[in-house]
Amino acid sequence: MKRALLLAPLLLVALAGCTEETDDPTVVATTPTSTASPTEAALPPEPQPTAAGPCPYLDEDYVADTNGQHVGKVQTSADQPPACFFYRPDGSVQLTVRVYRGDANVAKALVDAAAPVTTSNPAELPGGWKGGAESKDSGAVYAVAKDSSAVVVSTNQEQTIKAKEIAKQAITALGL
Repeated sequence: MKRALLLAPLLLVALAGCTEETDDPTVVATTPTSTASPTEAALPPEPQPTAAGPCPYLDEDYVADTNGQHVGKVQTSADQPPACFFYRPDGSVQLTVRVYRGDANVAKALVDAAAPVTTSNPAELPGGWKGGAESKDSGAVYAVAKDSSAVVVSTNQEQTIKAKEIAKQAITALGL
């Protein structure tokens, strides 16, 4: 019983230190900070084609030669820089290029959503760009991020090398 009486004041002092309201200047209230990982970052909505092209950073002929298909039309999104959508002559999308500039965690999360680290092959470009490359049922994707920028190229072709070349050209043309 004597131990309980002796420990009670210590317990009260310890509990008082856990509250944020205190007049004691030696007690510092702390608030936990969030350390969200790239996979927890809130992703912006998928870009949608809203205007007729051209793509401001990729030439239509370059895309046709690199992806191996004629380009019927080009559309862009309202984002800045815009996503570019390249269509086949039959009207189906053959290639999409999404460029993101903003928060580094969001950039990494976009890349991981497009080419998940757990399932894709590692992808790297000169200058510190890293991400993933993956063949999918609908084609291939090549997605890389550096600092607060990301470039994601999706193609209806099976070869990731085509998407990689287009990603390199987009990065160069945008000066990223």
